[in-house]
Amino acid sequence: MAGRLQDKVAFVSGGGSGIGAATALRFAAEGATVVICGRRREPLDEVVARIRAAGGKAEAVVADVSDETQYVTAVEDAARRHGRLDVLVNNAMAYSWGAIEATTTPDWHLNFRTSVDGTFWGTRTAMKLMKPHGGSIVNISSICGTLGTAWMAGYSAAKAAIVNFSRAAAAEGAAAGIRVNVVVPAVVDTPATAGMLADEASRKATEKLIPMGRVGRADELANAILFLASDEASYITGAALPVDGGRSAVLVTAL
Repeated sequence: MAGRLQDKVAFVSGGGSGIGAATALRFAAEGATVVICGRRREPLDEVVARIRAAGGKAEAVVADVSDETQYVTAVEDAARRHGRLDVLVNNAMAYSWGAIEATTTPDWHLNFRTSVDGTFWGTRTAMKLMKPHGGSIVNISSICGTLGTAWMAGYSAAKAAIVNFSRAAAAEGAAAGIRVNVVVPAVVDTPATAGMLADEASRKATEKLIPMGRVGRADELANAILFLASDEASYITGAALPVDGGRSAVLVTAL
């Protein structure tokens, strides 16, 4: 099926690589005008070029999602240029790694500034813009926000916060036809996970924990995000959809 986002305007944060880039490409293929943002111009321009080469409509905006003014302005300006905002995907994130006892307060806050604050700023702005006509907001969490993860306490806490914040936003936005949902990935093959999947032994150890026996692909996450963004999910709000190869469904897997 094509055209599921025909004539809609979509904004995707962290759109220069990984899940964000795959989502932008998928949205554009389904007829959306896509605005992507990130901190670095070059990867954003590369994604836009790919979309335009395929006949889609896209533009890039350099904005740091951890900066309230930059992110809010980017979303508001995109809606002003294109006349409306129909879909927002809060995908950008940042994280720190290490034992709790060695985690500094700035390290702790790093996990929240982009993932939680950015999701709040983006959602608040989108709800105002979507109020006259409704829309869909898809926030990206992580299996780390569902299951405790050693050495990633800050990231885990931030991603858990996104899920419950999104439920509250769904409750508030429902009367105006604004749906708010969450996609919850596990390990996905993206630049952000390149380090943990750098060698064959590491990849195989990770895959042993996943019932489907492999890590996810960015386009598989994009397909789930597309579904929740589209009118096919018109009666779904406040949901947290795992897209993780079954990882969150099991206590252990076969050794």
